[in-house]
Amino acid sequence: MSRTPAFALAAVFALSAGAAMAQSDMKPAKVEMEKCYGVAKAGHNDCKAGAGTSCAGTSKADYQGNSWKNVPKGTCTGIKTPTGMGSLTPKA
Repeated sequence: MSRTPAFALAAVFALSAGAAMAQSDMKPAKVEMEKCYGVAKAGHNDCKAGAGTSCAGTSKADYQGNSWKNVPKGTCTGIKTPTGMGSLTPKA
């Protein structure tokens, strides 16, 4: 009688259990965000939309230069809109 298949099966189960336990300890990486001005559609900004507005969802115009959306860090200035590119600072 050979014990090799039993040992091989036990090894597979042990490796599978170890991988499952390691995976359950992993947390998704937190994505750093930054404010990107001039990219929000009307009413879809995350905050700051100028005088007469309170905060999130209060922008009055599409791509309003003084309203912002949170976007993944490093992507803002690459966002193209009909009025230009996203900005890390408020637009006039």
